[in-house]
Amino acid sequence: MDQKGFDALVGIMARLRGADGCPWDRRQTKEDLKPFLIEETYEILEALDRGDNQGLQEELGDLLFHIIFMTRIAQEAGAFDISDVIQGASEKMVRRHPHVFGSSEVSSPHEVEANWTKLKAVEKPRESLMEGLPLHLPALMRAYRLTQRASTVGFDWENKDQVWAKLEEELKEFQEALRGGKKEALREELGDILFTLVNLARFIGVDPEDALRRVTNKFAERFTYIERRLREEGKEPHEVSLAEMDALWEESKGKKGG
Repeated sequence: MDQKGFDALVGIMARLRGADGCPWDRRQTKEDLKPFLIEETYEILEALDRGDNQGLQEELGDLLFHIIFMTRIAQEAGAFDISDVIQGASEKMVRRHPHVFGSSEVSSPHEVEANWTKLKAVEKPRESLMEGLPLHLPALMRAYRLTQRASTVGFDWENKDQVWAKLEEELKEFQEALRGGKKEALREELGDILFTLVNLARFIGVDPEDALRRVTNKFAERFTYIERRLREEGKEPHEVSLAEMDALWEESKGKKGG
């Protein structure tokens, strides 16, 4: 899509919000659009997980449209327009990449990340590295990002073996909490285990949010297979034994997508 295509999409949004536009679109507020922005983002992730380029193209378009939608509402309020959004993003990317657009030199992606963090701190001074991440981020993602930030100033384990030792320690404490049976203690110790696993994931270069999403999708696919196979035989899951479902679970592993 060229500039004319982009301008056409912006024009479509203006028409939808205009006096002779769509009643639903005209009624929307920035607050109303928040759930759609989140939903569209997750649909992009699903398309990526499926390796579905056509779906990815469509979902990226949907997200772009909602960005233009949100920007149009801001423009009507006299706050900013789409040109301001694009200019701001362009200027930020140039500032944050002095090794590309300036005279700085870097030797690794890690150094790029460290420089990015320093430049961001200059642009947006905060009292703590823990500030600035949305509280509504998925918990695993937020833990991953916060520990990444702490690591940039040296607050980190030296290697993954140390993280593994910490995990073993937390597992023992969780076993003790299980024996005690107090829910608050169990919640705290389970949280410690998950948090330590996030750190281990960071050390081995695995995004824990992505890893859990993938295994959850796999679980859903395999259980759906069990349901389908049972219904082919005129049965429902609650009518059969665990052993029968386990056998179908193992069978599903050999099937495409299982």
